[in-house]
Parts: sequence; C-alpha cells; structure tokens
Amino acid sequence: MVVTMHRDPDADAMGSSLAWAAFLKKLGHTVIVISPTEIPENLKWMTGSADVLNFEDRKGGRAESIQAINSAEWISCLDFSSIGRLKDLAPFITRSKAPVLVIDHHLDPEPFATFLVSDVTAAATAQIIYRCIREWDESLMDTEIAECLYAGIMTDTGSFRHNNTTREVHLLVADLMQYQIEVDKVHRLIFDNSPLSRLHLLGHSLSTIRVLPEYRTSFMTLTHKTLEDFQSNTGDTDGIVNYGLQIEGVVMTALFIERNNEVKISFRSVADFSVRELAHAHFEGGGHKNASGGRSNLSLSATIEKFLGILPHYQEQLNAVKK
Repeated sequence: MVVTMHRDPDADAMGSSLAWAAFLKKLGHTVIVISPTEIPENLKWMTGSADVLNFEDRKGGRAESIQAINSAEWISCLDFSSIGRLKDLAPFITRSKAPVLVIDHHLDPEPFATFLVSDVTAAATAQIIYRCIREWDESLMDTEIAECLYAGIMTDTGSFRHNNTTREVHLLVADLMQYQIEVDKVHRLIFDNSPLSRLHLLGHSLSTIRVLPEYRTSFMTLTHKTLEDFQSNTGDTDGIVNYGLQIEGVVMTALFIERNNEVKISFRSVADFSVRELAHAHFEGGGHKNASGGRSNLSLSATIEKFLGILPHYQEQLNAVKK
C-alpha cells in the first residue's frame, strides 16, 4: 500500500498519513509513505517520518516512490482534494491501476478517487482518520498514533482557537489523551523548535507588511533572494501569514512567496469573508473559507499587481465584515 499527502505537508497532512500508515501496518499491510516534497524540519519528530520517501529526492526517493506506486494494491491520498496538490507526483498516481482512497476535509473534491471519505465539517483530516480507526479497530491505537493525530488537529484548529474547534474536536482530543500523549511536548516540537534563521526570516517578513485600510487588507512578500539569504528550509514560512491578521481592522491578509519559478500565496481571513473563493477565482487555489492558498506563474511584482487589481471587486464585502 502507498499513503501520500499534499505537497509542502503541514502537521495535519503528515500526522494523518503517518497515523494511517501505522494503523495499516498493525493490520498486517506493507505500507510506504510518500511526500511529494521535502518534509519540514519541525515535523521530523513524528514516529515514522524517517521512512517517508521524498519524491523530489533524485538520489533514490523518486525511483523508490515510482516503484512503490507501480506495485501498489491500494493508494491512500490524505488531506487534499485536488490532484494538482501532488505536484510532480500527480501523473504517477493518476496512471496507477491501483484503487485510490481519498480521505479529506476540503471542499469540492475533484473526481480522481475510487473511494472518497470526505467531511468538510471536520476540523482536520486527522479527525476523520481517528474516526476510521475507532470504527475499524480502536484496540490498535497507541501513543505514537495518538501524537500524530493530535498534532494534526491542534495545528488545523490554530491551537484550538479557530471556529472549527467544535465540541466533537474537544471530545476527540480528550479521547486521544488517554494514550498518554504529552501535549506540551507536541506543541513545543512544532512551534518552539525553530533555528535562529527562521526567527530572522520572520522579522524580515514583518518588515514588509503593507496595510491597505480601504480594503481592510494587509500583505507581506518574500523574494527568492530573501529565502536564500536567510537559509530558509521547508516549513520555515509556515504560520507567518497569520501575523497579518493581528493588525487592527484587518480582515484579510496574504503572504506572497517567490520560489521555483512561481509565486506561492497564502491567504487568511476572519468571519464571513471567504479567501477560498478569492484564491479559486484568481490564483488557481483552494482550501478553507478562512485559510487558503494559491499560486501564480507571473513574476512576484506582477502577481502583487494582479492582487491589488482585484481588491476593488471585493471592497464592499471586506468592509462589511465584523471582525
């Protein structure tokens, strides 16, 4: 079996995949986990992460991944609803003759799954994985699996402060805690485990903030040269976009990151303004209503110009939001 996740995996993608793989192994299956891109440093503490294949690793990861996909009897795709989120791995999954199981919580899943387990009301894919394990054989749960699931739920709820933190989320986390997970350790390993260079990068990012009061919007930019100057690694930019919402009056923020001949964009918003709709309509993106992403093949400056050009179309909506 093959288990894979979206590119640039976050704690939910990685935690869900490693938990699902560990559970399947306990059922007696041979499982190989593949990430389309490098794993962020702050997620490498998760049990099983050392065995994850990086598809972009030309020294062996790519070849091993292709071999695993070609011989797979099942493929599980976790925490994404668009096949493009697999980046260069996508064509190999598409061409595979193995049935594809998608487990996800994002809106509007594309029709590439043989079997789909989707709940857009779930706070995290890890929440759905725990339901599956509990219904299948909860006796196979252990501390390592629980830690991975907790990490995914904790991060996708913004450490339980977002409005997707429902009663079920709290009850589920209470169940996970019976497996003796150290919640402070998990939080520390994800959020308080950064190299000094990442903090310097954060400081630089904050210095680029522009605020557009007429649109109640802020945005930050990171150039390819900046990422090189600060020796940025995979995952170093995670969470930076959220700082833009701390500004008084701002209801939408964006972070533009220039890398690998494209511009990656992270959007965040509050209340009823949907950055998912904006990202989908203008930047080939998607995600959740208040947390979404997109991409642009234009230059960084042209991408920002495009963003500024569409804001007048959303001005009325943005000004109507009650923060």
